Amino acid sequence: MSTSRRHNERHRGDRIGWLRAAVLGANDGIVSTASLLVGVAAASPSAGNLLITGVAGLVAGAMSMAAGEYVSVHSQADTEQADLSRERAELERDPSGEQRELSGIYVARGLAPGLAQQTAQQLMAHDALGAHARDELGISVVLSARPVQAALASAASFAVGAALPLAVTALVPVGVLIPWVSGTSLVFLALLGASAARVGGARSLAGAWRVTFWGALAMAVTAGVGTLFGAVL
Repeated sequence: MSTSRRHNERHRGDRIGWLRAAVLGANDGIVSTASLLVGVAAASPSAGNLLITGVAGLVAGAMSMAAGEYVSVHSQADTEQADLSRERAELERDPSGEQRELSGIYVARGLAPGLAQQTAQQLMAHDALGAHARDELGISVVLSARPVQAALASAASFAVGAALPLAVTALVPVGVLIPWVSGTSLVFLALLGASAARVGGARSLAGAWRVTFWGALAMAVTAGVGTLFGAVL
């Protein structure tokens, strides 16, 4: 009977792409919408204006996040594809030189020259472009750019995040809107930061504190501007 045990590890690198976009979208949705509502409430406390402003901010922000994420991540994808095309051409033109280059990378990482050469030879025989993409260019399946996924995650999470302070605005009287929107939004941000850190395998408290601090700062600055100028921002 074998006494060996299967070694299982849980890594979270495959979550980086959508998690980053989702956290960014939700954080921006809460912060920008809450800041907008607090700033408008400080300048012109009208329930109708606040709700219209909040809805407009939600729609515009979600579309902006989707477009921005798609364009930026697609630019990354284009760069990756260009690098892979160049690497493919180099492999066809000088496979021996590319093998020596890969072997040198492994030597720099600590392998003995003979073992590095053997490793490079075997990996290139299995998947030459994949080996160079991963070890020379730093491109992997896990971390490769996915524009559509990032755009959808950002837009959806922004809408969900923006809907939270907007719901509070619809439920509480205008006279107490600023403390209610500010307080609940900070709670939402803390929960978001803690949840994102937990999903990513990091410390929940540090994630909650980081997100809450910057959200509070953004709302304070926007409220100050609204009070100072007395205009709808």
